[in-house]
Amino acid sequence: MNRCFVVARDRRHVRTIPNGNGIAATLPGDETLDAQEEFWMVYISEEESAALVTHELAFEAARQALVASASRQSWVFPAVLGRTHEATNTFSIKSGSSDDLTGVKIGSFWSSNPARGLPRHNSTIVLLDQHTGRLGAVVEAGKVNAYRTAAADAVAADLLARKQAKVLATFGAGNQAGFEVMALARVRPIETVLVVARPSSRRDALVDQIGERGLDARAAVPEDAVRAADIVVTATPSREPLFDAAWVGPGTHIVSMGSDAPGKRELPSELFPRHVCFVICFPSPSRSASSNTCATRSTPAGLR
Repeated sequence: MNRCFVVARDRRHVRTIPNGNGIAATLPGDETLDAQEEFWMVYISEEESAALVTHELAFEAARQALVASASRQSWVFPAVLGRTHEATNTFSIKSGSSDDLTGVKIGSFWSSNPARGLPRHNSTIVLLDQHTGRLGAVVEAGKVNAYRTAAADAVAADLLARKQAKVLATFGAGNQAGFEVMALARVRPIETVLVVARPSSRRDALVDQIGERGLDARAAVPEDAVRAADIVVTATPSREPLFDAAWVGPGTHIVSMGSDAPGKRELPSELFPRHVCFVICFPSPSRSASSNTCATRSTPAGLR
């Protein structure tokens, strides 16, 4: 049974609500707190949100969000990029609002987490009560965010990539790569996946994971992968171009998602004059908490 928690003003006042439906919390002495009169919020754990999310759900949510943003039915505000005293521990704060929802997503990357048996990437979504501005919900959403990121790329590919795209090349074997492959395989008849990454157990595990989903997956070198691919995904923290523009054939669809902060770069400059570029632009620049400087943040959603 899927469950979440409704939490009253006093942290002792917690009741488990099946499927998140309900507006009351349990008080000592079996008293009932009316959520219409008192402060309350919904909390959904990482385990619960991970059990609920699917590629289908994420795709439709991403599609609706992109349409709403393009039609000015919602607003996206400047992203904040920060770090802790440990330079390798970083976080981002991204916020948005619509007629129905107002919220913030806090994304974190803690490099030493694997030694603790925890993922490097985590996300927490905070939703505000639309009427009062108080906390409405807190959702631990590490896996949800991975689905959401891949879904946005799949929406772009569904609109722009060749209908019979069968070969997918993915650069990077990190947390996001597997989600990207499966999301794209939903919208195009992908048969072969070429994984470009340094030789490692992580790369081999990704190849095996994709193979278990019924796709022909194997490791490849950059030039061979790009020349063969109908779709290229780059999901890396690279600060230099990952491939030569001359390797990209006509009609290739490219999803570049790793260049999400100042200094990061995955694509060669020579690629842009040769291709039609569709760009998902955030209306305001990202602000880096460490340097206090602004840089335009745009992620190419498709090149062909």
